Amino acid sequence: MKDAANSSPETTGLEQASLTHVSLSGYLDALLAQALAACGFPAESARVVRAGRPEWGELQCNAAFPLAKRLKRRPAEIATELTAKLGESGVFENVAVAGAGFINLTLSAQWLSRWAQAQLASPDLGVVQRAPSLVMLDYGGPNVAKPLHVGHLRSLVIGESLRRILQAVGEQTLTDAHLGDWGLQMGMLIGQIRREYPQLSCFSSDRAVAASALDEHALGFGMETLQNLYPRAAAACGEDPARMGEARDLTAALQAHDPGCIALWRAVRAMSLYSQQKDFAALDTHFDLLLGESDVEPVIGPMLDDLRRRGLCVESDGALVVDVAEIGDTQPMPPLLLAKSDGAALYATTDLATILTRVREHAPDRLVYVVDQRQSLHFEQVFRAAALAGYCERGRLIHAGFGTVNGVDGKPFKTRQGGVARLSDLLGDAIDKARERLSELSGDGHERIPAPERERLARSVGIAAVKFADLSSYRMSGYVFDPERMVSFEGRNGPYVQYACVRIRSMMGRAEARGLKPGTMRVAAPAERSLAFECARFAEVVASAADLLAPNELAEYAFQLAQAFNRFYLDCPVLAAQDCVEQRSRLALSSLTGRILAKCLNLLGIDVPQRM
Repeated sequence: MKDAANSSPETTGLEQASLTHVSLSGYLDALLAQALAACGFPAESARVVRAGRPEWGELQCNAAFPLAKRLKRRPAEIATELTAKLGESGVFENVAVAGAGFINLTLSAQWLSRWAQAQLASPDLGVVQRAPSLVMLDYGGPNVAKPLHVGHLRSLVIGESLRRILQAVGEQTLTDAHLGDWGLQMGMLIGQIRREYPQLSCFSSDRAVAASALDEHALGFGMETLQNLYPRAAAACGEDPARMGEARDLTAALQAHDPGCIALWRAVRAMSLYSQQKDFAALDTHFDLLLGESDVEPVIGPMLDDLRRRGLCVESDGALVVDVAEIGDTQPMPPLLLAKSDGAALYATTDLATILTRVREHAPDRLVYVVDQRQSLHFEQVFRAAALAGYCERGRLIHAGFGTVNGVDGKPFKTRQGGVARLSDLLGDAIDKARERLSELSGDGHERIPAPERERLARSVGIAAVKFADLSSYRMSGYVFDPERMVSFEGRNGPYVQYACVRIRSMMGRAEARGLKPGTMRVAAPAERSLAFECARFAEVVASAADLLAPNELAEYAFQLAQAFNRFYLDCPVLAAQDCVEQRSRLALSSLTGRILAKCLNLLGIDVPQRM
């Protein structure tokens, strides 16, 4: 490693040996470990981190303090030995001891230039690839006969970004929306449709007629009507015990594969999925599977019989439960309810059967559920039951929970009428605000964009604003849905990052039109150093986002990189550089930044428009 760092600018040792195997932080940690070993110190405390303040340099190392405690020596003495050894590497232009034993590090301009050049030459921009494993992601969670609403937004946006981030580091992914299409809600809906559309063939006493396939034309109503039927059914069942009893009977009939119930169920399921896939497409969200609770229905009976036989579930007041409490629990852990006293299966039943089915059919290394954090107890119970039953080890089951989408009042977002906001309406609000903002800009000295293109741009900017606002918040925290602020071209938001990317593309296009090409990078000016250093952090940020299932780290990085580029753009003329060497160097750095920004946005599920 030392030889690669000390090699001349023309050598390819760095490119060949480093970027394909390690991030910048990994390279520097290994360099520190080597220095510690050379000094005779234990190397397990080797860690180089970004400096807390610019005046301290670019990087910091605090290894002297734990070593001093362990070796009973002064931290400053240990730090002095380490700085001497690190100074020999040729990687740093400044290594200094500060205070009681802090080590401040500034990378060599030559070394940083070579790292940036190697990163530009790397097809994946230096992102370190892992040994592939299969991660199955469960997100979205739509329900039959119901529109996607604000509650689905975060699951879809976060889940899609995690899919892309995990693939970027070499993981294999398999995604499933896990449709809610079975159970009591279906019995309620069938009862309501029978009251309002008794003439439908599915209600015929002739079983052959009842089994006839239905489509929207045969039903006589579309998705808008269907979405209004369920609330009426739920309200009626809540008020009238007889209606609830009817719904339970119809649910039992459906689960017994009554031909009329199955024919109607298939029709409303297909209609719902068709509508919901439009929302998936609007968010550029992709699923490998669109399975539902119904797909594991055949597994449930044998699963419950097996759990009974092994003594893992027992009857309690007529219900079937699994005791999932563990020694060491600091709070009471209620048993997992798998079947009510009337034999009806529950969400927990289908979730447990889904884990069993997924493990049998796909053998994933990890199962990640991107679901509202308010369901954390449910998933803790189900995961414990799955581990007890031997379906899947506890460590392979992960609940990637998230907080709520809130209004400007800080409370969970509602419509003006106090109802749950539809996802399509939320996206429409953001697109409308983006359209207004673009109209203001086009009348303020900016390039006038033709109306059709402006409409596409409004959609791109509006959806980018929604996604970036969501993903820039730590997923466990809620965030405020405020379209006015989200679509601004200034501040920590999606359009700001999009605009930086578009600016780079525009500049590179002008350079190409003039026959100018990127050359060898020579990082010299402070703004160049700052930008090259930010670019070098890309691989470690992607790795951390993948490890922690935290897209917010990538969103924050994209914003910081856009800021660094804008400072560079103001301080360091590119096309108007003083000489050809400087011009080509800055074009190369701009090209690298543009590629990284575009990749960041892609990993967040955000597209980059041609112009803004």
